[in-house]
Amino acid sequence: MLQPLIRRAGSADAAALAAIGARTFGDTFGHLYPAADLERFLAEAYCLESTLADLADPAKAAWLVEAGDEVVGFALAGPCTLPHAEVTPDCGELKRLYLLKPWQNGGLGARLFAETIAWLQAHGPRTVWIGVWSENHGAQRFYARHGFEKVGEYGFQVGDTVDHEYIFRRNAVSFSISVAKSVSSEHNPA
Repeated sequence: MLQPLIRRAGSADAAALAAIGARTFGDTFGHLYPAADLERFLAEAYCLESTLADLADPAKAAWLVEAGDEVVGFALAGPCTLPHAEVTPDCGELKRLYLLKPWQNGGLGARLFAETIAWLQAHGPRTVWIGVWSENHGAQRFYARHGFEKVGEYGFQVGDTVDHEYIFRRNAVSFSISVAKSVSSEHNPA
């Protein structure tokens, strides 16, 4: 397999970003919904206009994962919009992180995650939130390994279907400690 490239997406990438978003969501969750619900959700969440708005928003950032000429994944981060009483305007959210199935479980997701977290922390440590489907146990384990903990639940609307979702959070203090340990280990290798 080719070594994939992770790069920030710009407005010229809107069509590719919308296409990979719809494809990965459909591949991952499509079996859960009636066709009409899925179609309506994809038309709203991954339409070109919505994608262009995300890319034009200076408070958000998106990344594409490319293997040669093929887009195999993406991520989106920005201000937190999850329904939790402790969310503040300073909080960030990893809104989306998806890879096509053949590109999963090989470390690429961790690389993409690291890129998004680095961007979210670029101006100093801040609390980061993530919404995760209640039955996506692999993602829950991944985020727990990276210091996130479940702090709430909510309903995620896909057409007329409402999914049971978990809210995960990693406090700014946790990021501060991780950064301090990383800097310390760079200067004092074990």
